[in-house]
Amino acid sequence: MQLPEPAAPRSLEELQRQFARRLVQSHPDTSYLSRAPERLLAIPVIEVEFNADGSVRNLVVLRRPSTGSEATTLAVDAIRRAGPFGSVARLPKPWKIVEAFLFDDDLRFKPRTLDLE
Repeated sequence: MQLPEPAAPRSLEELQRQFARRLVQSHPDTSYLSRAPERLLAIPVIEVEFNADGSVRNLVVLRRPSTGSEATTLAVDAIRRAGPFGSVARLPKPWKIVEAFLFDDDLRFKPRTLDLE
């Protein structure tokens, strides 16, 4: 799914929210917005580093879940497909965010950032 070019975020917090929303928008069949279930299948945590144009420069898996190992691969693939995420050139460096992916038993994800809104 091709999404329109995102606006340039004005802060790292805005980048985090825009990143999370864009992930869900670009993966409507494999994500969810409802409340996360009490028991999650997997929670991979990924650090995302951006280039100035908002494209992904580097991904580092900070936490691999002990169950649902395919969830990490799905999260990394979702990030790569959802970009770019808006120019970060005017933001202070480092251009990095960390996102936890809340996977349910059906291997659908919700970025934790959206669970906090």
